Amino acid sequence: MRLEAITWERLTEALADRALAGKAEDGSSWLRVGVDGAPAARGGELARRVGEALRLRGRSVLVVGAEGFVRPASLRYEYGREDPDTYYSGWFDTGALWREVFGPLEAGGSGRVLPDLWDPVTDRATRSPYVELPSDGVLLLHGPFLLGHWFPLDLSVHLRLSPAALRRRTPESERWTLPAFGRYEDEVGPAEAADVVVRADDPRHPAWGGLR
Repeated sequence: MRLEAITWERLTEALADRALAGKAEDGSSWLRVGVDGAPAARGGELARRVGEALRLRGRSVLVVGAEGFVRPASLRYEYGREDPDTYYSGWFDTGALWREVFGPLEAGGSGRVLPDLWDPVTDRATRSPYVELPSDGVLLLHGPFLLGHWFPLDLSVHLRLSPAALRRRTPESERWTLPAFGRYEDEVGPAEAADVVVRADDPRHPAWGGLR
């Protein structure tokens, strides 16, 4: 894939424009955008940037982080605290994301989305209230391993890090997760699956492959 340099500001504007130009393929009244990438890629920052750009264009936006939908510690640590296979396939509660985030935004849905479910620090339910997203609103979900679950994303963005950059930008205490991202590359191929690929090895100088 040929990539060209872009600023985060230009990327944000391009993604906001692309989101508003699209329509939900399943007839939903809401647009659903996913920003996929390892925590080191800072997908939450891009999601919030795009969300603000969409608000300035008159859209209601809800930004949701996958880290708010982790499984309880008893399940995450069933095979130890540093098991990369569990991090890849058993850390995040994809069933809850389907039920509490994507289900309400299907065609004919209620629009009542739960912004988070479980606090990984306290290991307790967050008990956050539901948020009702207006019928022309936009969901921005960010987190790792978002592709490959058949989530009904109308626009998917993958923040790509080379193995060297991923290791360099991942705190040493979290480097046990690195094999999970290698498995994700092998099994899902996020750069091929996403609508937009952004290389973020140098956070000051992103590059992208344009809009597909």
